[in-house]
Amino acid sequence: MGFTKSGADPNLYYIIVGDDPLILVLYVDDLFITGAKRVISGCKEDLAMEFEMKEIGLMHYFLGLEVWQGEGHTFLGQGQYAVDVLSRFDMADCRPMSTPRITNWKKLHASDSSLVDPTFYRQLIGSLMYLVNTRPDICFAVNTLSQFMVEPRRVHWVAAKHILCYMQGTVDYGLDYRRGDGVTLAGYIDADWEGCASDRKSTSGCCFGLGSTVVSWFS
Repeated sequence: MGFTKSGADPNLYYIIVGDDPLILVLYVDDLFITGAKRVISGCKEDLAMEFEMKEIGLMHYFLGLEVWQGEGHTFLGQGQYAVDVLSRFDMADCRPMSTPRITNWKKLHASDSSLVDPTFYRQLIGSLMYLVNTRPDICFAVNTLSQFMVEPRRVHWVAAKHILCYMQGTVDYGLDYRRGDGVTLAGYIDADWEGCASDRKSTSGCCFGLGSTVVSWFS
């Protein structure tokens, strides 16, 4: 059909029809199409000639990702997934915290605390890593704790539970893309310059925003 495979993501294909871009994303047997309505209709007709397909309308929920499309804006979040994580680790009734990380983290010495179950710790950090898909606000805290997967100690477990307490009060947070906010690309980057007291390594953080909100970030 003339699509080109993306060099950045092997599951993404794109084509320009006239002046309108059309993007197709394939995941196992699920197919997502986005673009101008007129080119989407033609694409669906062509695909239906080759494959047995069932259209289920606008995307709302997929692999823990919630997509709410309103007039002039699209919201991406993982509210239900966050609630499920809180329940899984018995934190559904915890007291909300206002920040995702313990403020005196640098003063805590991991060697002074006892070891905890590494399997349970890895399960928690893995769950939080998936939340980072729509939550750049916890990216730095989760990245910091993911460095202690081999021998996690109680101080790390307490810090991870602190993130869960923060999630308790922010389950409805996410990314809100608004049509009227333009498409200006802006980037921000920073480093703490040898911020780690144990090995003197720096932590860098970066985010790129396109219009109303961020589209890429890392710590």
